[in-house]
Amino acid sequence: MSDKQSVPKHIHEFSINAYRYDEHTALQQTIARELVAGITSKPRNVMDLGCGSGAVYRNITWELEAFVGVDSAQAMCERHPRSPLVRIVNADFDAPAFWDNLTSSYDAIISSSALQWSSDIEQLLRHISFTCKEGAFAIFTDKTFQSVYELSGLKTFLPHAKTLIQTCETYFTCKHEIKTFRLFFEDNLSLFRYIKKTGVSGGAKQLTFAQTKALIQNYPYDYLECEVLFIWGTPLNPSL
Repeated sequence: MSDKQSVPKHIHEFSINAYRYDEHTALQQTIARELVAGITSKPRNVMDLGCGSGAVYRNITWELEAFVGVDSAQAMCERHPRSPLVRIVNADFDAPAFWDNLTSSYDAIISSSALQWSSDIEQLLRHISFTCKEGAFAIFTDKTFQSVYELSGLKTFLPHAKTLIQTCETYFTCKHEIKTFRLFFEDNLSLFRYIKKTGVSGGAKQLTFAQTKALIQNYPYDYLECEVLFIWGTPLNPSL
């Protein structure tokens, strides 16, 4: 895609920070580990939506027959582990054409720290439910970076946990768990650099330079709070 302006901003930020991404994503690594630990069926044929540099793949301890990782950021795709059973696809999983062009179904579709980017998460979950026997998702909710949003007066783009659960239950018989994490930092500048480099903020530059500087100087906490909704489920109307 040659028109950089047409690339969603968060995808661009993931790409330009990819070479130093892992050192700033301890939380995402933890989330992927807990999400995978909740999968007890040991699926052999797996797709990972928003695969990044491989957090889900690295936490799978059982034997696989095939693993497909999908990510919109080419630079992240290049960092994913490779093996004869791994295929990495540089594509937008939020696009209807992606699902229309699929020729395979999967034992499990997993997504860790990625579905919050969807512009139509209900439609995305519908596509997923028709393409797998099992789904496992970890999604950042609107309680993530709550203090930053409240102090800045900005409105979060992240979805509400209750709404997400209701949407998932439209397509899956599922269990869910909500976990809150706190990430502590030595100073406010490190804290705000983390927000930018992880991409969880959505990548939108909504504050002026002066507003950002004031927020960094006056932010009263040494931590960021993050809320993550974990969901494991099977499709209500399986087509497989």
